[in-house]
Amino acid sequence: MSNNRLKGPGVELALILLFSLFPIGPLLQPGYMWEAHDARHSVYFLFEFDRGIQDGILYPRWQPDFAFGYGYPFFNIYGPLSSCVGELFHLAGFDFPDAVKIVFGLSVVGSGLAMYGFVKRVMGRQAGLVAAVAYMVIPYRLVDLYVRAALAESLAYLFVPLVLWGTWAALHHPRLFNVVGLALAYAGLILTHPLTAMLLTLILAFYAAVLALVRLNEEQPWREMSRQSFLPLLGHLGHLLAPAALGLALGLGLSALFILPAMTENRFVRVDQWYGGRYAWGGDFVEFFQLFSPEWGFGISVPGPDDQVSFQLGAVPVVLSLLATTSLLGRRRSLPHLRFFAALTALAVLLMLSLSAPLWQLLPLVRLVQFPWRLLSVTTISMAFLCGAVVQDGRSREATFPEPATLLLVALLLLGSLPYMQARMSEQEVSLAGLMRFQQSSDEMTGSTAWVRRIPTWSPMADYFIAGKPLTSRINYGELYRQPGRVHAQTLELHTSSELVEYSAGRSVLLTFNTFYYPGWHAYLLDPATNEVREELPIALRGELGLMTVRVPAGVGRVLLRFEDTPIRRLGTAVSLISLALLGLLLLGALRFGKPSDK
Repeated sequence: MSNNRLKGPGVELALILLFSLFPIGPLLQPGYMWEAHDARHSVYFLFEFDRGIQDGILYPRWQPDFAFGYGYPFFNIYGPLSSCVGELFHLAGFDFPDAVKIVFGLSVVGSGLAMYGFVKRVMGRQAGLVAAVAYMVIPYRLVDLYVRAALAESLAYLFVPLVLWGTWAALHHPRLFNVVGLALAYAGLILTHPLTAMLLTLILAFYAAVLALVRLNEEQPWREMSRQSFLPLLGHLGHLLAPAALGLALGLGLSALFILPAMTENRFVRVDQWYGGRYAWGGDFVEFFQLFSPEWGFGISVPGPDDQVSFQLGAVPVVLSLLATTSLLGRRRSLPHLRFFAALTALAVLLMLSLSAPLWQLLPLVRLVQFPWRLLSVTTISMAFLCGAVVQDGRSREATFPEPATLLLVALLLLGSLPYMQARMSEQEVSLAGLMRFQQSSDEMTGSTAWVRRIPTWSPMADYFIAGKPLTSRINYGELYRQPGRVHAQTLELHTSSELVEYSAGRSVLLTFNTFYYPGWHAYLLDPATNEVREELPIALRGELGLMTVRVPAGVGRVLLRFEDTPIRRLGTAVSLISLALLGLLLLGALRFGKPSDK
């Protein structure tokens, strides 16, 4: 085999796959990290997502068993993609915990490959290899994996380098393939973790501006423009940014079926569980020493310096990032990316410290971040790039260090994080009974809709689930039989998002369901012989729980309670389908008129 082939990118890709075994190694153990912060969430999110899929719903927005069985529109306001991926593996035969573990593992491997592709295009193969390994093993990545067990955030790491890569490619090589790639990556990020997408969008605004200004400086179009007008210069700048803007707009359109309802209908749920209690914004800043402390723990974040979870940047990544940053000193010209990610790292670190408190008061949407230490996800991205920059000289896209030195840096990164590659594994049952016990022990899965005045702590449905009995009806029989006269009702069909009830009553009565109301629920009076809709029944809300109630006429009849799409959900779906069609046309155009190249 020739020496050139030995140095090809296939070697680096194989090494990334090999080195990824270190951070994902704990996942290969039997069991699941049930004690990690969001570990149970990830499993039961998938569990409920699967309930809807098994019921024939392609996009199950309503999860019937959350809130102790009263139901919650979880996937209407929470990114569904990580659960979609997990569902593929569950349908392939893996149980719920193993399916989640596979997604965690793929998020690590995929993010490493994505970071390699991005950095390789900018700085060369060896820089890409170092950046990829750093991206997989920087301590906060391991916190996300084994301490927080944040599945959606972990999968989001895959898409962030792809969005950055797509933006760079669309600006430098505005071809249709690059626009399509950027659109798919941006849509994937939004559908996975909207908070990361929001932060990255803010970063992208500056990133794209820096790249465009650098291009302007290289092309110097002002030499051929009139000094009396800046309009041609602005037009040239717009021309440079247009492909990236198109890709981002298409990505937003592809995700519209989720993001439009999430943005407009989240006001119909109670948000006190997200922004109250220990999640309330209280300036839980990182102490400066914690950025460098090697202490590791599996506990939670608390105000002050006594956190039981690590917020370190990582000794080796810090040293390599400083080496890359100090290389800027004395240089009049340097890689724009190096300056950008060095500045981004410094800004993110500053915003995590208490001295930035006045700045946070001026920032919009501060409650969405909840904790300043969440910006460690930003430093993970920027410092990984800086680590890769150590093995490039700023003048060419090939590394100046020999390959053994590159492997030495990789070894140092792995050894520096090796003590933190650990997980606490155990076995637990995954069932409706397990879900009820989880919700009883945690206040984080008892979300309620906006009409609920008292958040429930148990329910009649939970009694059935704990006893291992099948739930055959959500009718509130206690309310039904307290009404005067002879009345009877039974559920003929019970699904995750609908219930068909047959009743008989000597007089008009109220039929109450043990289900929270949320926009999209409709009740219909059906003909008992043909099941054809006679009329839509108005839904009233009953009691402190805001349970859905309908008044049915005397006689024998049937009532169908069904969760349907609202106009905004239908609009979002239509926008996504139109965007998908446009993306297909662009792809066809690229295949016909261009080559699939990033160059």
